[in-house]
Amino acid sequence: MDIAVFLVCVFAKNKWNQKGKKHANFLCIFDQKEEMNLFIENKTFLVCGAASGFGRAIAEALIAEGARVIVSARREAELKKIAALAPDRVQIVVADLFKEADQDRLLEKIDLSQLSGVVINAGGPPAKSFLETEMEDWDNAYVGLVKWKVRLTKKILPALIKNKYGRLVFVESKSVKQPVENLVLSNSMRLAVVGFVKTLSQEVANKGICMNIMAPGYHDTPAMDRIFAKKASVLNISIEQAKSSIESELAMGKLGNPKDFAQLALFLLSPASNFLNGQTISVEGGLIKGIFG
Repeated sequence: MDIAVFLVCVFAKNKWNQKGKKHANFLCIFDQKEEMNLFIENKTFLVCGAASGFGRAIAEALIAEGARVIVSARREAELKKIAALAPDRVQIVVADLFKEADQDRLLEKIDLSQLSGVVINAGGPPAKSFLETEMEDWDNAYVGLVKWKVRLTKKILPALIKNKYGRLVFVESKSVKQPVENLVLSNSMRLAVVGFVKTLSQEVANKGICMNIMAPGYHDTPAMDRIFAKKASVLNISIEQAKSSIESELAMGKLGNPKDFAQLALFLLSPASNFLNGQTISVEGGLIKGIFG
């Protein structure tokens, strides 16, 4: 990881020496080559929704840091491409994690006692305005954005508590802070995840568990295609015009790079984030206009 990403040194512990003088030990996360060391090499992480987008970027970043990575998604061919980056450190589990049976099969295949962190991530529901939705859309959005995450967390958390250590990173959306037009399903359901994570983070903080949410804005991922298409349809413009219109809304004038997004995920998954808990962190290039965005 490039040193420019995080200029941080983590205070590890304070203790008093025999003379009664305060002595500080610092766990410096930079090595002599001026590269960040997040102490995740050979640690094991589970990345859900790893076939594309943010999940894939995070999985590849973990691999680059020398971590052991369990990648799960429905598309086996894409998971195999990730595994080819480090065949000895990547385990593939093809699964539809919206289904409880697939979650159970996933957990049967991995050693939970070795798990250091989990990235809970999946795609979003269709782009629709409220009047375009049916009740079935709301039921599906609940399953796809809330229910499976609660269920998987409930199944994994006891092992992390037993280990007295764990990092959970939920990938949601900047829509939890500033709604996105024509994404009423995502805007609504993801707020439930924020409430869930914030509450649970208070319950497990003293057990060595840190839970945080990453709230991305517009990044260059496949998920943006549905947003471009919806905007083009509503405004009767081309896909390219819709993309240009969205980019013009961004303070930086461009879509974010998932690889940059993944660098923050690495930090949140590492021991370096040991005093960061229950937070929803915006990663949107200044798109959110609110002071507390």
